[in-house]
Amino acid sequence: MGSADSKLNFRKAVIQLTTKTQPVEATDDAFWDQFWADTATSVQDVFALVPAAEIRAVREESPSNLATLCYKAVEKLVQGAESGCHSEKERQIVLNCSRLLTRVLPYIFEDPDWRGFFWSTVPGAGRGGGEDDDENARPLAESLLLAIADLLFCPDFTVQSHRRSTVDSAEDIHSLDSCEYIWEAGVGFAHSPQPNYIHDMNRMELLKLLLTCFSEAMYLPPAPDSSSVNPWVQFFCSTENRHALPLFTSLLNTVCAYDPVGYGIPYNHLLFSDYREPLVEEAAQVLIVTLDHDSATSASPTVDGTTTGTAMDDADPPGPENLFVNYLSRIHREEDFQFILKGIARLLSNPLLQTYLPNSTKKIQFHQELLVLFWKLCDFNKKFLFFVLKSSDVLDILVPILYFLNDARADQSRVGLMHIGVFILLLLSGERNFGVRLNKPYSMRVPMDIPVFTGTHADLLIVVFHKIITSGHQRLQPLFDCLLTIVVNVSPYLKSLSMVAANKLLHLLEAFSTTWFLFSAAQNHHLVFFLLEVFNNIIQYQFDGNSNLVYAIIRKRSVFHQLANLPTDPPAIHKALQRRRRPPEPLSRAGSQDGASMEGSHPAAPAEPGTLKTSLVATPGIDKLTEKSQVSEDGTLRSLESEPQQSSAEDSPATEEPSQAWREQRRLSSASASGQWSPTSEWVLSWKSKLPLQTIMRLLQVLVPQVEKICIDKGLTDESEILRFLQHGTLVGLLPVPHPILIRKYQANSGTAMWFRTYMWGVIYLRNVDPPVWYDTDVKLFEIQRV
Repeated sequence: MGSADSKLNFRKAVIQLTTKTQPVEATDDAFWDQFWADTATSVQDVFALVPAAEIRAVREESPSNLATLCYKAVEKLVQGAESGCHSEKERQIVLNCSRLLTRVLPYIFEDPDWRGFFWSTVPGAGRGGGEDDDENARPLAESLLLAIADLLFCPDFTVQSHRRSTVDSAEDIHSLDSCEYIWEAGVGFAHSPQPNYIHDMNRMELLKLLLTCFSEAMYLPPAPDSSSVNPWVQFFCSTENRHALPLFTSLLNTVCAYDPVGYGIPYNHLLFSDYREPLVEEAAQVLIVTLDHDSATSASPTVDGTTTGTAMDDADPPGPENLFVNYLSRIHREEDFQFILKGIARLLSNPLLQTYLPNSTKKIQFHQELLVLFWKLCDFNKKFLFFVLKSSDVLDILVPILYFLNDARADQSRVGLMHIGVFILLLLSGERNFGVRLNKPYSMRVPMDIPVFTGTHADLLIVVFHKIITSGHQRLQPLFDCLLTIVVNVSPYLKSLSMVAANKLLHLLEAFSTTWFLFSAAQNHHLVFFLLEVFNNIIQYQFDGNSNLVYAIIRKRSVFHQLANLPTDPPAIHKALQRRRRPPEPLSRAGSQDGASMEGSHPAAPAEPGTLKTSLVATPGIDKLTEKSQVSEDGTLRSLESEPQQSSAEDSPATEEPSQAWREQRRLSSASASGQWSPTSEWVLSWKSKLPLQTIMRLLQVLVPQVEKICIDKGLTDESEILRFLQHGTLVGLLPVPHPILIRKYQANSGTAMWFRTYMWGVIYLRNVDPPVWYDTDVKLFEIQRV
């Protein structure tokens, strides 16, 4: 039968279903078989031939027929899994049912009355068909999930058969050990099966159905406690699924082994179409959804208030019941870590390759899923995090993240990407090794819209952060605290900043310490505290190599004197806020001496009008996101969180932290106009007295007269002579006693768990356009907005 006939017959069946007012018996095979037995329809056909309005109409007007359709389609998948799908006809039925369920499920989920349907047992559907069998009948959802799992390891359908002859010796699907059929070499599996286009396509269709099953989460509004467990994921990742381990490994290895270049040969993808990419995308999406697990609620605190997750032994408590999370947290072999890290770094760097060797490789689009996966690996597997930081390989992750942050900074549809990039860097910056690695020289290869500089990866990070703060989209303002916290965390380890980066840091201090900015929101002064902490760390711990920064501080010394003499009387405060009425840009680029951008780079572009984006829940403030630890003499960290907090939010200069009001934080207009908040003299005095200026003032007191003397003696206007003097200068014994280094480490909390859930599902919603699985259904987890 031709494909046109086949589509026509399928369409006729759909029309019959929507027009029948009477229930059709489940035993009426002649009717139900029309949907899957004699048709060869692609998933795109199914979406076109089963319109949304008709699914909803059946749901409202003849619910029993929709129920029977779902039940019969699941039954066919179960039969296929039982029999092992040996004939072409059986495989076609499985694919047709799979496509049909992918189409219908979202409409089941969007209606709260239907939500329990898949978790109920179907009368008479007991395993043996007898009446007394109903007690041990499985809920429909469980039967469906187990069938999908079996079908994903079905010889000659989704995996290579190991048998030589096909005569009567088909492998028994029940005794088959799926660990021998893992899809790709990598973690825990050495054999790389021959690529097979058909198997890849069949896996992809089944994974799409699996992802659709999991997507019930999209139809529940964001819950503040985030504790709601997705029952589909919970069952699929439990010991009930005998394929959990090989499937987890197959998904992880398929993603990490993928090489879009095409066997390492540039431009190869132009000759061979790459059918692996859709499977890899689907695998990455299924993987991150199965790993949606709130680690804040499952880590077990030990005596000293830290969690046992960082212990380097295998005597960890029995991990979470979600086996995917459990397996992920237990990976420990160096070669496995190397394989995962190399794979993710290769894929994240792919869009960067595009920019300096255009078209040399296929450009992949799933970098957001990869960033979520990398986040989960670091969050759930501390040994992996330490491995990443053990060598300079971490820079192969850092550079792509900085590239994405810089590229997306003006685009409001990519605010989520900006957040996850910053979250990953915040997590990494809590470890000393990250700061140390940043000292590696950076050779500019990737054209980026940033000033040209010669220096290290630390310079790159500071220059990109400066660019985000001064020319990013206004929705990024809640991230300023995070960006500066990262710089504070790495600052004690930065051996020598370039002049470009030093000037950028001072430009930020200048911008953040203007009186109108300091007085126009309750939290703005925290940014100044963070920057002063950066300067103090570098002066106290890395003075020797940082003559560029010392010189920049001397040149801009007036900024520090202005801060020390900040006016606190009401008329001055009022005057500063009046000045704000003429609306300049929040942070001008004036005085930032940007210099030329790199050759071949494009300015960061705003979102195209009409671009779809999904809303995100607010992220917790930096005080909730991090916990403060003090670095002891021997380099170990001591948590400061367990000490009783003083009732006042303003406790000490070093721990000056943003507080609850962080969302109101940067109402750059004077808040008093809207009657919300207005600065008082007492308020300004309360934090002005804590500004940690002693170290810098002492430095200026000692060095400025010496520098001025050189200039007068030699009639100098030449920087190099002054820099040479500063390089050989020393402040030993002249500075105050070094303060202890404070690190603000990321800590898991339910607020970020909920943010990750909404972000992840938003990405999946927007990326699945062919077919548009969830488009135009009533999702509740986020709103879909047009730019």
